[in-house]
Amino acid sequence: MFENLTGRLSQVIKTLRGNARLTETGIQDALREVRMALLEADVALPVIKDFVAHVRERALGQEVIGSLTPGQALISIVHRELITLMGGANAGLDLAVTPPAVILLAGLQGSGKTTTGGKLAKMLREQAKKKVLLVSTDVYRPAAIEQLQVLAGQVNADFFPSDSRQSPATIAGQALDFARRHYHDVLIVDTAGRLAIDAEMMREISELHTVLQPVETLFVVDSMQGQDAVNVAKAFADALPLTGIVLTKLDGDARGGAALSVRQVTGKPIKFAGIGEKPAGLEAFHPERMASRILGMGDMLSLIEDVQRTVDRDAAEKFAAKAKSGKGFDLEDFKQQIGQMKKMGGVAGLLDKLPGQLAQAAGRGGVGMQMDDRQMRRIEGIINSMTPQERAKPELLKASRKRRIAAGAGVTVQEVNRLLAQFEQTQKMMKMMAKGGMAKMMRSMKGVIPGMR
Repeated sequence: MFENLTGRLSQVIKTLRGNARLTETGIQDALREVRMALLEADVALPVIKDFVAHVRERALGQEVIGSLTPGQALISIVHRELITLMGGANAGLDLAVTPPAVILLAGLQGSGKTTTGGKLAKMLREQAKKKVLLVSTDVYRPAAIEQLQVLAGQVNADFFPSDSRQSPATIAGQALDFARRHYHDVLIVDTAGRLAIDAEMMREISELHTVLQPVETLFVVDSMQGQDAVNVAKAFADALPLTGIVLTKLDGDARGGAALSVRQVTGKPIKFAGIGEKPAGLEAFHPERMASRILGMGDMLSLIEDVQRTVDRDAAEKFAAKAKSGKGFDLEDFKQQIGQMKKMGGVAGLLDKLPGQLAQAAGRGGVGMQMDDRQMRRIEGIINSMTPQERAKPELLKASRKRRIAAGAGVTVQEVNRLLAQFEQTQKMMKMMAKGGMAKMMRSMKGVIPGMR
């Protein structure tokens, strides 16, 4: 999402190379680039003015010491100001109340409230070990109630049935009573949205807030809305005592302005970021990590957390043993590694958290990266069309077998051959790693994983 912003800020470092210190002229030129980068990212103009003013104030007269260059010194200042702009530190949910703790989700139609409700239920149930109840008060959008019920089933959370003939306030009161009687720790309430802000929607959400007295009122905003997201956030903040913000669709092609603007405009912390449609696609928002990603420094902490949360430890240990020995790695192992990568958000999700230079070396961006998820599904389909014997001994795959596999997977024989070539490269990489040839292994990585260049 922040690729253009990251690229522009990288240019700032280059413009300051060769200077012995941060001069006023150098700072002015660099801040002009920073201002243009933020404008292109669709950050709100008042936010840009304050941000640039703070950076200028901190940068003027800043001595370049130690191993820092002027560009690095300025980026360090920009990094600290970005963290401050987005809230300083992660603000978690405050659920320290007499159960059930009520979480009210508010926002426009299409912002991702219903999906966020399901993701939040999964996170609370699995990570915080909470007993969660979901309820929908959206009596206007067709199938809204059924959608939340399906999501509740997918994440193994309880669901309170409601009827489109009931009033939202009645549904909310009944759900709250049910949650108390059945000892639920958390009640998540999905609300109706509109395509635009109107008085009726605000009256209804205010009534629900009065009935439920939620401990958390989260404003869910589509990060692809740009400047509109800021205006909508301000309207909801004026009407409701918001406690936090959830930014959805951060994996889209948005320019990132909402993430940098919405906290400053509302004064409320960004608590979660939604990535993708899958139930696991919700993560705590850490301003310092997001600032590092914007500046091309990567987000290794989030990557490590993803690995700890999604990777099967037993399978990982078996894979590590094969990697160490350089023997026994077959197509079934290859498929399992593809599956693990998909759980972590695919190659795009993995590279998004790597430092800029490493991500670029792995082929970040371009048409290849856009094909990653489809290529992964295609690879799994091809391997699933093989017999167990063929997966264990790829050397058995001659022309007739390849034709059968291609027909079963709905692909061409050329794609089967391409998969086998990738697998052979992976085998070579494993053998190099077993022999300690890390440099050779890194040079061999291009082309091993779908989408890498």
